[in-house]
Amino acid sequence: MIRQFDARGLKCPIPVLKARKLIKELQPGDILEVDATDPGAPKDFAHFCEVTGNKLLDGSEPQPGVFRIRVEVVG
Repeated sequence: MIRQFDARGLKCPIPVLKARKLIKELQPGDILEVDATDPGAPKDFAHFCEVTGNKLLDGSEPQPGVFRIRVEVVG
C-alpha cells in the first residue's frame, strides 16, 4: 500500500513529525510518499530513516521546489 502525505507549505520539523504518526498506522512493506516544499526535507527524512530503521527509497524533486520522499516501513 502507498500512503500519500502532502506536506507542502509545512516547515521543519512538522513534515517529519506528522510522517512519524502516519507511519505508525502503516504495516511493514507499506510506503509513505511525502511531497514537501521545505528544502531541508530530504535531509530530515534521511536522518529520520537512519534513526527509525525505515528505508528511504527516493528523495527526488519532480517539480521545482517540490521534494518527493518515499519511505518504506520496515517494521
